Amino acid sequence: MSVFKRMSDVVQQKLNAVLDKNEDPNQALDFAYQKQLESLQQVRRNVADVLTAEKRLELQEAQLKQSADKLNAQAQQALQQGREDLARLALTRAQTAQAQIAGLDQQIQQMKDQEQKLELTAQKLQAKVEAFRTQKETIKAQYSAAQASTKIGEAVTGISEQMADVSLMVDRAQEKTTQMQARAAAIDQLVDSGTLDQIGAGSSDDIQRQLDAASTTSNVDAQLALMKAQLAGQLPAGVVVRIQGDDQYRLSEADHAQLDTYDKDLAREINAGDEAAFRGTLTELLAFVRGKGTKLGGSETLKSDVILPADDMSLAEAKDIMSAPAAS
Repeated sequence: MSVFKRMSDVVQQKLNAVLDKNEDPNQALDFAYQKQLESLQQVRRNVADVLTAEKRLELQEAQLKQSADKLNAQAQQALQQGREDLARLALTRAQTAQAQIAGLDQQIQQMKDQEQKLELTAQKLQAKVEAFRTQKETIKAQYSAAQASTKIGEAVTGISEQMADVSLMVDRAQEKTTQMQARAAAIDQLVDSGTLDQIGAGSSDDIQRQLDAASTTSNVDAQLALMKAQLAGQLPAGVVVRIQGDDQYRLSEADHAQLDTYDKDLAREINAGDEAAFRGTLTELLAFVRGKGTKLGGSETLKSDVILPADDMSLAEAKDIMSAPAAS
């Protein structure tokens, strides 16, 4: 099994655990209530199906009774005409019909018993659903009230995440403002006293400073134009790789095959329990990624195509990841 695939599965499991913590109780209760309504509807459909089968058996029984009565009448008519053989045949068929009627009676009674049980089950389930609906609405109201009370309390006391962020931003803004005011006052004082022109060895006059500034601006403009020309095209397509505990790197498509080779080597060494070979391959793999790849900046976080083990991952930890159950 691929080491990279197993690493991705473990990360996905952790993400699923985070999602479970964010489950909304109101939505969970509504979903459970919907499932109970579906169960009740299914029981009612079963009652209708049993009743339909019962009515079908009753129709068959009525037809057999009509047939038996007709056969008995035919037997009497045959005896009146002196046809004892026909009378015997008619009576034989009438007896067969009576046996079938008796069997249908048993089946109809079983259907009635089953119908009664299903109706009783439906009544109990109906009562249970109604009780759950009342309980559900009560719990939802209590949760909403507790949630509103918590938000108000956190806002008033300033311990909510949003209020804490606001307080932190205000403190930082005040600190930066104070620092900037102090720096501005210091510069004004140095300019007024003429000391600022003499700071540092080999100080120059204002004409030389303007000439140097123009030269610097020209160099910056040239570098900026070069960077714009380099960024004019789209970023090259490639593979985004993340090293656990480290940064993201972009590798070219040409280096993708080498990643697959390292992946197979690591899987083979983990299965063999070769600690030295595993450590050497892992070190070589991470050096390859850091040397060949382009490090992505902190503001350029992309979805990782491949997740690699950390530098200090042991063989035992790698085995645990490989043997962990796959995410569903």
